[in-house]
Amino acid sequence: MSVTPALPLLKRVPPSAWTALAWCVSVAYPTVVLGGTPDRSLSHAGGTAGHRDWALLGAASLIAFSAAALLNRRPLLSIALLTVATLAATDATRSNVQLPLTALLSVDVALCLVTAAQPRRTSRAALAMVLVVLFLHLGLTPANTFGLTTATYDGAPAPGTLFVVDHFQVTTSLPHIGVSDEGVLAAVIAWLVGRSIRQSREHTEMLSTQLAAQAVTAERLRIAREMHDTVAHSIGIVALQAGAARRVIDSRPDRARDALTEIETAGRETLSGLRRMLGALRRAEQDAGAGTTASRRPPGLADLDRLAAATTAAGVRVDVRWRGERRPLRPEVGLAVFRIVQESVANVVRHAETTSCQVSIDCRTGDEVAVEITDRGGSHGATPGSGYGLAGLRERVALLHGEFHAGPRTGGGFRVSARLPTVGEAP
Repeated sequence: MSVTPALPLLKRVPPSAWTALAWCVSVAYPTVVLGGTPDRSLSHAGGTAGHRDWALLGAASLIAFSAAALLNRRPLLSIALLTVATLAATDATRSNVQLPLTALLSVDVALCLVTAAQPRRTSRAALAMVLVVLFLHLGLTPANTFGLTTATYDGAPAPGTLFVVDHFQVTTSLPHIGVSDEGVLAAVIAWLVGRSIRQSREHTEMLSTQLAAQAVTAERLRIAREMHDTVAHSIGIVALQAGAARRVIDSRPDRARDALTEIETAGRETLSGLRRMLGALRRAEQDAGAGTTASRRPPGLADLDRLAAATTAAGVRVDVRWRGERRPLRPEVGLAVFRIVQESVANVVRHAETTSCQVSIDCRTGDEVAVEITDRGGSHGATPGSGYGLAGLRERVALLHGEFHAGPRTGGGFRVSARLPTVGEAP
């Protein structure tokens, strides 16, 4: 049974929770740390003003939490509401210092999360909206919110001040801009961080897609190789027996009957092998989902005698010679030896135009096994083939870090040889 690992804490917490937490920090910092609570205004105004500020701070918090809940569904509306709530909370706290950078923390966190998760057009629109608000704040500063006063000189506004209209002052030289310029920089940095997160995620997804495609291709090649190895030998026997039956069907009906029996047997064995292979593939998929492995034993050295007997019954005698003591091999090594012999014998049946071949299995050394298949027929290249057989064997041996050779013999015929290490890790 497979167990899905738990997500990291940072990924288990939803974006709305991070935004709400950032809002709490942005409100608590000027309220608790800097001492800019609404009650501070009571020394400069009546009690009504203090209660109004508390109500304003509560309304701003309600708007901020609602905006956090809308972050995934309506990101632009969420950031707009957070910006409005930030300005309202800053006015309610009546901090005696310039606007602290933490006042924009929730907006920056939301901007980063939106940029990381939303399409590029949405993230750019969110950044533009935040920058517009901050640039307007640079030029239009609520004086009594930040503790600024309009300086006068002989009853007239001091140099650098154009005019004063009730609550707001507009300055030409902007001598006190708080940290709005730093807020612009923080917003840009938050957007860049979100963009970096999105690009990293997209790159990871692209790599995962490529790896999945490569795995599918490798699995298709493996299935094609197994199909070829399973079917080619039996089809070669069927073709050989069918040709023999056609030649003797009139003169020796009993031999033709025997050949047809062999054809039926080979066909049934091939069909059974295909069913076993498809069943193994289905079990492998089910076992992969359940976290287990299939228990069916793949063919190996113990099946070589059966393979030789079936080929000999089809008309091509296979002499198997063992050197050294037979010993258990790793399943992948035993399967590779079996497939090498199976494919080589199938090529002899299809292409060599001979009635015999020799198979040698050398197990004398303790760290490798050597296999050699030879015949005295014609060149295997005389009849065109698919090219899957020998190429598939070469790939199989290479995966096991072995050596593979195939080619015509000097005195005639064909030779296939391979050396496979019997120790070491499986591929």
